[in-house]
Amino acid sequence: MRLSKTERRLRIRRRIRKVSFGTASTPRLAVFRSNKEIYAQLIDDVNGVTLAAASSRDKDLSAAKGTKIEMAILVGKAIAEKAKTIKIETVAFDRGGNLYHGRIKSLAEGAREAGLKF
Repeated sequence: MRLSKTERRLRIRRRIRKVSFGTASTPRLAVFRSNKEIYAQLIDDVNGVTLAAASSRDKDLSAAKGTKIEMAILVGKAIAEKAKTIKIETVAFDRGGNLYHGRIKSLAEGAREAGLKF
């Protein structure tokens, strides 16, 4: 039996979440990608709280025009800047079942450029 694209992504997501776990000192950088937008959150799984979030819908980023990949780079830089303000340097990357390719890769590279380690 062949899996649909959505079922396959959910299986990969569950497999990633088994090993990817965020703490207060090294939160999980969770990425969600819709058809138009991209979202990133720093999550402390121990306490179940979101420490910081950034998306392509934020007011300062939505004013910027560009391709979806360029927007992903800006979101990566924005989440890294927010992480610096709350004194976080290292994160566990959670690509949410998406392949490390395209917009997901661009977001990660943007976060690394801005000084985030993972």
